[in-house]
Amino acid sequence: MTYRVVQWGTGNVGKHALAGVIANPDLELTGVWVSGPAKNGMDAGTLAGLEHPVGVTASMDTDAILAARPDCVVYCSMTDNRLMEALADLRQILSAGINVVACAPVFFQYPYGVLPDDLLKPVQEAAAQGNASLWVNGIDPGFANDLLPLALAGTCLRIDQLRCIEIVDYASYDNREVMFDIMGFGKPLDDIPMLLQPGVLSLAWGGTVRQLAAGIGVALDAVTETYQRIPADHSFDIATGHIAEGTAAALRFEVRGMVGDEPVTVLEHITRLHPDLCPDWPQPAHHEGSYRVEITGEPSYAMDLVTSSSNGDHNHATLLATAMRIVNAIPAVVRAPAGILTALDLPLITHPAQR
Repeated sequence: MTYRVVQWGTGNVGKHALAGVIANPDLELTGVWVSGPAKNGMDAGTLAGLEHPVGVTASMDTDAILAARPDCVVYCSMTDNRLMEALADLRQILSAGINVVACAPVFFQYPYGVLPDDLLKPVQEAAAQGNASLWVNGIDPGFANDLLPLALAGTCLRIDQLRCIEIVDYASYDNREVMFDIMGFGKPLDDIPMLLQPGVLSLAWGGTVRQLAAGIGVALDAVTETYQRIPADHSFDIATGHIAEGTAAALRFEVRGMVGDEPVTVLEHITRLHPDLCPDWPQPAHHEGSYRVEITGEPSYAMDLVTSSSNGDHNHATLLATAMRIVNAIPAVVRAPAGILTALDLPLITHPAQR
């Protein structure tokens, strides 16, 4: 079966997703939505970084793109600083009867107990109206903290704590808005960025710890958050700009799923912009970074996932992995019952959709 697909957004993740859709003979690209005139009218092959045109041109005309009645939209539009607009996009697409796989908004990875009803219910109602499904995933939040830990959890006699850790050097991450405005790198320590405003970490990753708890059959009493920021001890440059001495250059945070006073499911991030920073913090399995799963129980586990690519560094590889996690899930999501899906709802996806 061939699935008709629209690519929505062609940024850091979207361009990889677009290339994945084009490469897959089981997927037919019917449209590409772009947010601004600079890309409007460009061939999809060019936007995907390919050397050949594919005959589908990008458009800003939402109605025309949806009128083609695709089976699925691959939604990779920026959402961190345009949340309400993104929710409106999803409602419009789902109510039109079109399934969605997406890399954001990340709280839809597992929104239950995280998203307030006034934001969750309209999306659920749109999915019901259109008899369509929404699945949001990637690498983190995504398979590094749902698929991998839950696979290990299924081999345990007892679990006392399940912890997922991202330990990554973000110096080459090429998105200035995310790095400086959302995460607050390069800013004074008393300038609290969007990510670290009260409740935002729990909104973004609270679903992760709640889904892990649901997967191992634990009822959480609360979700808490904590963070620590460290300044640069010298000035240096990263892909998106300059980090001055004394400004934020390393970030460590935890989102904890609590049972009583004990953290049972934990999402931890350790983010450095220079490898010499915070040598006392946990170190990755590879100098550029790794995703770690730690299970304390019987038996206990420690597993590190290291990403790499022949076409770029670790950040390139994780962006590609994020894109392909959702693109390869298109057939399963299209076949699934209507509604908001989580990793607990889908079958194991072990290969690209093409045969």
